[in-house]
Amino acid sequence: MPSLCAHLASLGDEVALHAVGPVPDSQGRGFEIQVHPESMLPSPLRMSGTMKSSLRAAAQSADFLHSHGLWQMPNIYPAQCLRGTRCRLVISPRGTLDRWALRHHAWRKKVMWHLGQQANLVAASCLHATAELEHAFIRELGLKAPVAVIPNGVDIPPPRPLPTSGDPRHKRLLFLARIHPKKGVDILLRSWRNVQERFTDWELHIVGPDDGGHLQNLQQLAASLGTQRVTFVGFLPEEEKTACLHAAHLYILPTHTENWAVSVAEALAHGLPAIVSTGAPWSGLESHRCGWWIDNSVEAVTECLFSALARPPDELRSLGARGREWMSEEFPWSKVGRMTHETYRWLLEGGTPPPWVRLN
Repeated sequence: MPSLCAHLASLGDEVALHAVGPVPDSQGRGFEIQVHPESMLPSPLRMSGTMKSSLRAAAQSADFLHSHGLWQMPNIYPAQCLRGTRCRLVISPRGTLDRWALRHHAWRKKVMWHLGQQANLVAASCLHATAELEHAFIRELGLKAPVAVIPNGVDIPPPRPLPTSGDPRHKRLLFLARIHPKKGVDILLRSWRNVQERFTDWELHIVGPDDGGHLQNLQQLAASLGTQRVTFVGFLPEEEKTACLHAAHLYILPTHTENWAVSVAEALAHGLPAIVSTGAPWSGLESHRCGWWIDNSVEAVTECLFSALARPPDELRSLGARGREWMSEEFPWSKVGRMTHETYRWLLEGGTPPPWVRLN
């Protein structure tokens, strides 16, 4: 969100980011940040009376309230706050409407659906999907608003450092994402067990914040499987995450479903080739010759690892270089910010929709 806000501001838009809880430091990036406290003890609903009041005041003069994500009260407030104003509502579901996500904690989502989430989606002037697959999920629910298909952006870091003369027997396969059931880490562990004896020069690092206590389940699974050379790292701050990406040789995400998967883009931008499941919209890995796009079954992941881990380091670096070039051309934040800005302008002024807007 800070990157999107900064690039919208650079185009002359007046932008304010409202959030409950901590946000990244974005001072000097040209937009306002308002951080709101929760109204009571922390809960999954993230209720905040001050956020609702601030959004109601903002809607009196704003052209848009743009809500990101679903199923929490900060995503319910915008539609309530723009009633009686000329302000429009834009919603980015951020992967929360795909089939797998709707089945996860389904009872809670059904309650939120009837408490206002469905009405908000129906009332939106525009919905935002990060890929055609997410657009399809939106239409499956019968939602008729225009859908802007705009990918997430990615920051392009400095070129990947040249390899040092370290121990060539230690190469690293990296999983870097939330530790969540939908990410398929259990599939990765079972697949790793199948290849670990053959590729003793490789190690597996699983990096990311624990989401809902799933990490302990995976650690127990790894122990029961007898996995070797597996390290659970946990959450890393940004500067350490960059070092982690630079230390890796190959990225993997055997996810059940993703609306986009920013971690894949970050890995590619850092020059890593990637193995990604077809649950994420990354078929371009194959057409751009920078990775593998496979089923997220143990059999498919195992077969791919046997092929990928056998590649010499120079070949993996060549794959990663093509991925970095692809990210630089198609997914810079400057391009994503311009597409979002032009979508807002079309909603205000009408006329021919931008080519990335899908009408029902």
